Amino acid sequence: MKKEIIFVTGGCRSGKSGHALALCDEMEVETRIFVATSVPRDEEMQQRVEKHRSERGPHWTTIEEPVAIGGTVLENSSPSTVLLIDCLTLWTSNLVMESRDMDHIRAHTRRLTRCLGQAQGSVVLVSNEVGCGIVPENRLARFFRDAVGWVNQQVAAAADRVILTVAGIPVTIKQP
Repeated sequence: MKKEIIFVTGGCRSGKSGHALALCDEMEVETRIFVATSVPRDEEMQQRVEKHRSERGPHWTTIEEPVAIGGTVLENSSPSTVLLIDCLTLWTSNLVMESRDMDHIRAHTRRLTRCLGQAQGSVVLVSNEVGCGIVPENRLARFFRDAVGWVNQQVAAAADRVILTVAGIPVTIKQP
């Protein structure tokens, strides 16, 4: 199978994670690895994590990595493996929690895009499109929106294919 970097984005509850999962399930690979960036901080989020884990099924291996996803790509990528990273929005949130410094986020994002280029197998990445709403009313929320927007732009530029999901409908906006 030819290596492909696929970026799936869209609004909250737009169907992006389900579409990304279906793309990976269709690939002829021996190993499917789900890279979870979520850090469940309350019971409701833990229930969401458990629901998503059961939806993936037993043929998926899960790696929980909230920050160092570039290294996770390099360590686990192979021609017979697909990695699904879900999601870059929570990853960016984790980076913001570490440091409210855009240079910190840029450094991690550059590392991620370099690692995507070095990956031996396919990688599918999921992120929310956060730039279509109103301007947030506070500085931290605006910083987060700007950071996610910048991360998404960099990953989209590094991807072979970019898919926007709208109301459950995947629309390819960049092709190899």
